[in-house]
Amino acid sequence: MTTEDDIGDALTSLAATGDAISMYVSGVREPVLGRILSVDPENPHFVMELNEGSTLPPGKVTFVTVLSNAKIQFRLTDADWNSLPGQPHLIPMKFPETCAVLNRRASERVETPLGVTFMASFEVNGRMYELPIYDFALGGMGLRCTKSATKGLLKGRKVVEVRLELETESDSESVVVAEMEIRVTRSVRSFLLGEQLHVGCMFTQVSPEAETDIKTLLKHINHATT
Repeated sequence: MTTEDDIGDALTSLAATGDAISMYVSGVREPVLGRILSVDPENPHFVMELNEGSTLPPGKVTFVTVLSNAKIQFRLTDADWNSLPGQPHLIPMKFPETCAVLNRRASERVETPLGVTFMASFEVNGRMYELPIYDFALGGMGLRCTKSATKGLLKGRKVVEVRLELETESDSESVVVAEMEIRVTRSVRSFLLGEQLHVGCMFTQVSPEAETDIKTLLKHINHATT
């Protein structure tokens, strides 16, 4: 993305969802986490809200996040990263000149609507997990819950025999996926639920029958959102 309007729309969408943004600085392995608090409707400015206790070192910063079905990345540089008066966790910033769209997913991912119970059940190292599914696609899903509930779910770990169970007021469906791999874990801040962890998973072994059942689940989810 290179136009101010497109970049502004993307940043506004991120502000609306409150999704986490990872900020990478030179020489530091772990990212600084935060989210976009607001976007100026008239000028190319936005306000970044850092997680409690976090600071942003001066210099070049690479911002990475996920929007819809693609990874978004851009860079900004500032000698000081001055915060708003009396609010050290709020930092005003200018739009980047360009914003890269990376790793676009092959299949669209949809969020699980309210009023629907959609859970993933599986076992890892003798521990049983039953976690809510936040978003879902033919090729994978996103789990979102407290950090304590996801203990042991590390990036790169493979999980076998994953049961997906969808329950609505009028119907219920379930499907077993042979294998999935945990591809990403990132902190997410929710106004209602506080600090949570988003676990992004990719299905690596799916039988033709399971793929058909997954498509049926997607139809049910799409129907529930319309």
